[in-house]
Amino acid sequence: MPTPRDARVVTVVPGGPVLVEGPVELRLDDGTVVCSDRFVVAVCACRRSKRYPLCDTSHRKRR
Repeated sequence: MPTPRDARVVTVVPGGPVLVEGPVELRLDDGTVVCSDRFVVAVCACRRSKRYPLCDTSHRKRR
């Protein structure tokens, strides 16, 4: 069981990305691993990003 200090904070932004406190390692369904050492990582929730799985704000173009 993770301690509160080990827990990651994940914020779901309505109509936007999922924000995850970094650093993170994202494992995709095809086995690809994407790593980011940023303080906060925006993970694409709409799959429209050209940088998927990372968000590039492409969701803003469609309303």
